[in-house]
Amino acid sequence: MNRIKEVLKEKGISQTWLAKQLDKSYNTINEYSRNVRQPSIDDLYRIAKILEVNAKDLLKEE
Repeated sequence: MNRIKEVLKEKGISQTWLAKQLDKSYNTINEYSRNVRQPSIDDLYRIAKILEVNAKDLLKEE
């Protein structure tokens, strides 16, 4: 499980903007945000870098 949706909200960043930064579709980012699909480790680190957070901050403990 990830916290991408929460971090985007905390930072006031849209899923559309993140999708453009990652060169991914909005649907992909939306699926990541809803935990329907999980990003690869590489994408998780890219998202963390773009959002200026530690990759661990994007993960939830079960």
